[in-house]
Amino acid sequence: MIKRILIAITLLLLLVKPFIWAQSEDSSQRPNQVNYETAQTYEIGGIEVVGAVHTDAKGIVAISGLLVGEAIRIPSDQLSKAIRKIWKQGLFVDVGINIQKQVGDIVFLEIKVQEYPRFARHAYKGIPKGQHDDANAATRRYLHKGKAATPAMKKQAISALKELYVEKGFLEVSIEVEEEEDAIFKNAVRWIFNIKKGKRVRIEKINFHGLKKVKKGKLYRSMKETKRNNIWALLKPSKFIKEAYETDKQHLIAYYNEIGNRDAKIIKDSVYLVQKKNRKVLHIDLHIDEGNTYRFGDITFKGNTTYSDRILHNIMGIKKGDVYNSSLMNTRLEFDRNGRDIKTLYMDNGYLFFRADPIEKGVNGDSIDLEIRMVEGPIATIGKVTITGNSRTSEHVIRRELRTLPGNKFSRSDLIRSQRELIALNYFNPESLQINTPVNIEKGTVDIEYVVEEKVSDQIELSAGWGGSTVFGTVGLKLTNFSLRQFLKPETWSPLPAGDGQTLSFRIQTNGPAYQSYNFSFTEPWLGGKKPNSLTLSAYYSNFSNGYTPESSALERFQVAGVTLGWGTRLNFPDDFFVYQASVNYKKMDLLRWGDLNISSGTYHNLSFSQTLSRNSIDNPIFPTKGSNIALTLSLTLPYSLFSNQSTSDYTSMTEAQKYKMVEYHKWDFISEWYGQLAKNFVVKLGLKAGFLGYYNPNIGLTPFDRYELGGNGISNPQTIQGKDVISLRGYDVGHLAANANGAAIYNKFSVEFRYLISPNPSAMIWVLAFAEAGNVWSDFKNYNPFNLKRSAGLGIRVFLPAFGTLGFDYGLGFDKPGLDGVKDITKYGTFNIVLGVEPK
Repeated sequence: MIKRILIAITLLLLLVKPFIWAQSEDSSQRPNQVNYETAQTYEIGGIEVVGAVHTDAKGIVAISGLLVGEAIRIPSDQLSKAIRKIWKQGLFVDVGINIQKQVGDIVFLEIKVQEYPRFARHAYKGIPKGQHDDANAATRRYLHKGKAATPAMKKQAISALKELYVEKGFLEVSIEVEEEEDAIFKNAVRWIFNIKKGKRVRIEKINFHGLKKVKKGKLYRSMKETKRNNIWALLKPSKFIKEAYETDKQHLIAYYNEIGNRDAKIIKDSVYLVQKKNRKVLHIDLHIDEGNTYRFGDITFKGNTTYSDRILHNIMGIKKGDVYNSSLMNTRLEFDRNGRDIKTLYMDNGYLFFRADPIEKGVNGDSIDLEIRMVEGPIATIGKVTITGNSRTSEHVIRRELRTLPGNKFSRSDLIRSQRELIALNYFNPESLQINTPVNIEKGTVDIEYVVEEKVSDQIELSAGWGGSTVFGTVGLKLTNFSLRQFLKPETWSPLPAGDGQTLSFRIQTNGPAYQSYNFSFTEPWLGGKKPNSLTLSAYYSNFSNGYTPESSALERFQVAGVTLGWGTRLNFPDDFFVYQASVNYKKMDLLRWGDLNISSGTYHNLSFSQTLSRNSIDNPIFPTKGSNIALTLSLTLPYSLFSNQSTSDYTSMTEAQKYKMVEYHKWDFISEWYGQLAKNFVVKLGLKAGFLGYYNPNIGLTPFDRYELGGNGISNPQTIQGKDVISLRGYDVGHLAANANGAAIYNKFSVEFRYLISPNPSAMIWVLAFAEAGNVWSDFKNYNPFNLKRSAGLGIRVFLPAFGTLGFDYGLGFDKPGLDGVKDITKYGTFNIVLGVEPK
């Protein structure tokens, strides 16, 4: 009873606290004294705020809800409510409301506040400087200079720091905050976060209980983030993150559902610390009820009028008796990444409003019968197609790549393909590309809006590399979105004529006075503007000499000048990923005592015709994650010697300049690359390349030009001016693998590369890679052995900068370098390659 009386008295004192302040004042200063024994109504004559230095006084009055001129009853809870409203702002140490004076039935109020000090700055103790940036990133949203340094602000910052270190594996982290007056600002404080991380706690064991149908290894792998501290912890650290752990429990149950145990559940689980000799480790116990294993029974379709049951069953690919897998069923209904699902089948035919609902009709023993109830809906057509965000690229350049045309039936595949084509242009940021599809159900139409964000696609090429002991540099300008139409309109330049999707490039390569190469190229990808027929014109000139003057008898020189005219078109068969390209190429070569080719001085002419059939379905031109790139190229000249009446003895007496005056050959090149995503940002690339150089007349044999070299980085090499194709084989320099002095007639190369994307930022994409390659060259078919390969492996890094292209390096170990048998020094097998500008071919 006494306890209840004390509580009542306390509540009464709290209620009348503001008025006690008012009563303590000298009553002689007020004309009338407020009577607190009986409640009376007064008019508020004025409100004054005292103690507010940083906080706006008018704002405090507004928050209180008290207004001058309004009536107020005293005593009542009106003043208490006003105090609570101000207090809830969290800006004040203390809040009170006093009655300054009373004049008749008018009272004048004083809101008295004591502000928290302002937050000025903070520092850290207990962690190295290298971790300060991470700590600042964690507390940035809570610590604001000039704001009230409230306990809530401090608590939020501590929680953010603890969360940061718990995610790093420091489960026993403790944080204390030292507060001191700031030396610069008045009524401001400086907080020092004293962080005691403790020792990192790793997950030592994950114990599964109740397993009868599943091996624990399967369950370990189903948990994506929560891993044990073993050898695999190098790939996925064994730290405990509560949110990730909860998600992994769902993954575990999802795995059971995939193998038919749809009733599986986690009965209980526990996470606890275990003390070892010098450290603590984490153990996790998971008790699982696996439930029964179910299988698919009869699957029937209801509501389908467009496609027969047979077609739908073929798309589903699920047979009676298969293990019940709800995830697979949903994938085949509407979520398959490769488009093998029923919803894609319907949506590609205009059924935008299609819906398929699987209903379990019954369970017979371990079999589940399903009825797929389908709502086909009306066929939707495409209404308006709008494009926004293209501040640089002309709208017609974008529209010609789209497969979604107004009036056509809606097709999800066409929408996805249009997205791919826009990304392939490399004019827009793929991360911010949006496709909005507002639907008009009444009209049965869907509008499509493509929202793009322009990015820099033009490149300043700065390439460097070396072949042998010589360094070569390249400077070039590549305009990938050039506009010849606006060239004569300087007022439209920004800063150069752009927007029509044409490509214009200039390139200079040199190693000084001994070697210079000049290249020009122009490509119109849509000749005429109506069909994807491309036209390419290029010209080049290269000069290589020993540096002696023309007057010197020791001068050695090799000069090449050429021009190429090419045409290409997109095919519709077998599918529209195929492209056919044809070109005519003329090259003139002047040699003066050029010993590297072992042929006499003279002028040689090469008029060739090239045809390429290619298919490119990669999803991103910079960092592909899926798709393939396949190309077969045939280059050939006319068989000039077959038209002559020369005998075998005639060819024997001919000089090289006479025999190869008109170069003749046929050349076959094949390239195949495949990309697959193993995990998020983790991609594997498989590659195969091969080439063969043949001849028409055995009396002439192989041309000394247009042969193959294998090794180096495949770029920035003077061998290219000799007509040789330099194919990269990391771990070997050019010359390590040589069929003969003039080059090889046959080569093949196999490669596998694992890539991990560190930074997807389109302004500076960064990825690391590990590679293994094997290849070799041969002088002719007689010596060809596809299994006699030179192996290499290594690591590399790439940085793609839109204005400069690909920058990076590779370090490869050539395991079969000639002359190193028995050498134990691993560095002798290594070769370092710089990649600046373009990827090795």
